[in-house]
Amino acid sequence: MAIGLAVASEGGQYNGRITSFVILSCMVASMGGLIFGYDIGISGGVTSMEPFLKKFFPEVYTRMKEDTEISNYCKFDSQLLTTFTSSLYIAGLVASFFASSITRYFGRKPSILAGGAAFLSGSALNGAATNLYMLIFGRVLLGVGVGFANQAVPLYLSEMAPPRYRGRINNGFQLCVGIGVLSANFINFGTEKIEGGWGWRVSLAMAAIPASFLTTGSLFLPETPNSLIQRFNDEHKAKTMLQRIRGTTDVEAELNDLIRASLVSKTIEHPIKKIVQKNYRPQLVMAVAIPFFQQVTGINVISFYAPILFRTIGLNESVSLIMSALIAGVVGTASTFLSMLIVDKLGRRVMLIFGGLQMFVSQIMIGGIMAAQLGDHGSIEKGYAYFVLIMICIYVSGFAWSWGPLGWLVPSEIFPLEIRSAGQSVVVAVNFLFTFIVAQTFLAMLCHFKSGIFFFFGGWVAVMTAFVYLLLPETKNLPIEVMDRVWREHWFWKRIVE
Repeated sequence: MAIGLAVASEGGQYNGRITSFVILSCMVASMGGLIFGYDIGISGGVTSMEPFLKKFFPEVYTRMKEDTEISNYCKFDSQLLTTFTSSLYIAGLVASFFASSITRYFGRKPSILAGGAAFLSGSALNGAATNLYMLIFGRVLLGVGVGFANQAVPLYLSEMAPPRYRGRINNGFQLCVGIGVLSANFINFGTEKIEGGWGWRVSLAMAAIPASFLTTGSLFLPETPNSLIQRFNDEHKAKTMLQRIRGTTDVEAELNDLIRASLVSKTIEHPIKKIVQKNYRPQLVMAVAIPFFQQVTGINVISFYAPILFRTIGLNESVSLIMSALIAGVVGTASTFLSMLIVDKLGRRVMLIFGGLQMFVSQIMIGGIMAAQLGDHGSIEKGYAYFVLIMICIYVSGFAWSWGPLGWLVPSEIFPLEIRSAGQSVVVAVNFLFTFIVAQTFLAMLCHFKSGIFFFFGGWVAVMTAFVYLLLPETKNLPIEVMDRVWREHWFWKRIVE
């Protein structure tokens, strides 16, 4: 069966269609984004629930309820509280390097399966936690799951997708992240109202639902033709899979590119050592810079701590949770869906540049209002508070249609086969490292920088927008196995690569 979207062969494209087989496989794999998004959304909501704080972080609860002298910006400043959130990312960072070897030598499918299973175990442990040690260990297991999933899923999507539609299919990963955030925030809003103070258990345990979908679904996933060629050198099996996923028997051009890429990859024994060589310098720079910039947009300030931010500006617990759900979920998911529709038409560069400008302006506006209106004590006037919420919506939208999905798409499509798994591990590790740093330091930064935190992240958004304008070539519609040509034709990188 095939959906009638033809992929032309001219201009470096291959023959084929977007088949229902590809769409179903990519929908299952994209569940890896759902578990990631659910965790992001659930963490911020749970850490603002009073019964959760009272049980595991009594100092923060006491400071929030009883200390009237402490600054609005410092009520939630606790390294123990941020360790709960950020422990996942250190575990994910370490797990991503193990996932690299599994993905290279055993295939993309086993890494996705391992990610789902680890996340499922972590959600069960967190839901049953009776002390802080159980809670942190559960987060570590969640981190292992997210590390494996984030390493394998973007590669899987990029390799299964026809080049012309690779952007929108790969952006399905970020769409699922947004859906996960949306679901988590609405679940938090409902469980916060449960009498008896055990609603947080429901929120944490329900992470098992998307993890079960991913784990079960991954058992039935096909392996990508790229992986079949790389691991088994079985041209017949790879050709059969290509014909099935492209909906045509004429796959010789794509198969030949895969074989050539595989021959090169088999000459590489240590991909991590290889990726630091001069010929791969552009890919390595992007593997570090793009996930770094994605984190210093400040998006996790909103995602992790949106309910806390809203309480900081004077909203109560219930209103904080529902506003977080609406902003991080509805606005973000709708904007990511828009990104799926336009990414293969406008291209990566245009979206990253204009999304950066949108985020920069909104962050400067938020910082300016909070600097002028919110002091160390009291709350902000309602009119200004709602203006801040509107600016946050604009900011989240800007991220969700640009740096959110493209921060995963661009790295997943630029690596040649011989360093692809290692390169994606670098991307995931850098992403998790700086997610950890931002998560671990944000509450302390909020306490010391106050409203200046938004100017801090706004400055980074300006830097990353200039970086894209100067150094990132356009990659839309180009087959993934001939992507090296964009570096040889770029004004700067052609001086470096041979």
